[in-house]
Amino acid sequence: MPFGHEVYTILFMPDTGLQSVYLVDCDTDPVRIKISGKANFQNSACLRDFFQLMLSSGKYRFALDFEQCATMDSTFLGVLAGAAIEIKRKASDGKLTLFRLGDRNLELVRSLGLHRLMTVESGELPILLSDTSRALNCEGKSELDSAKLALEAHQNLVKADESNREKFQDVLVFLKNKVDKKS
Repeated sequence: MPFGHEVYTILFMPDTGLQSVYLVDCDTDPVRIKISGKANFQNSACLRDFFQLMLSSGKYRFALDFEQCATMDSTFLGVLAGAAIEIKRKASDGKLTLFRLGDRNLELVRSLGLHRLMTVESGELPILLSDTSRALNCEGKSELDSAKLALEAHQNLVKADESNREKFQDVLVFLKNKVDKKS
């Protein structure tokens, strides 16, 4: 299902030729997402918003290509966990598949127990993920919105694997206090 002009103005940046972090093709099954550069708390909100839009549009299958992903942090991983949890809740045949993670990123996914929520493929992609002119618009969020996103993402990591509570206990307390003070 193609998306209307209003979606493109909210979620997508025009193709400026600049390197973007999230390149997407939302008119395929599975929805394709190519991650380039650093995937972190500064640019994860647009990916969370994209997942929410796709899920509300009935898209429940996603293929993420990490070949050009240099690093990822816990907020980004919590956004992925939240998407995987929501996919499982909404569609039994839904799937979030991670391709070409690389050793370090694969270690991060496994250490947080996310490989139990998502499919991790170690081989080559069975589908082509080509660059597209649809780059997600990852404009900066307010400090409060960023803190709320980080808190939600870390709560998702705990939902994904209870052993993550101990790992992120201090972060959760810090972010909750920050959100409460700003609200």
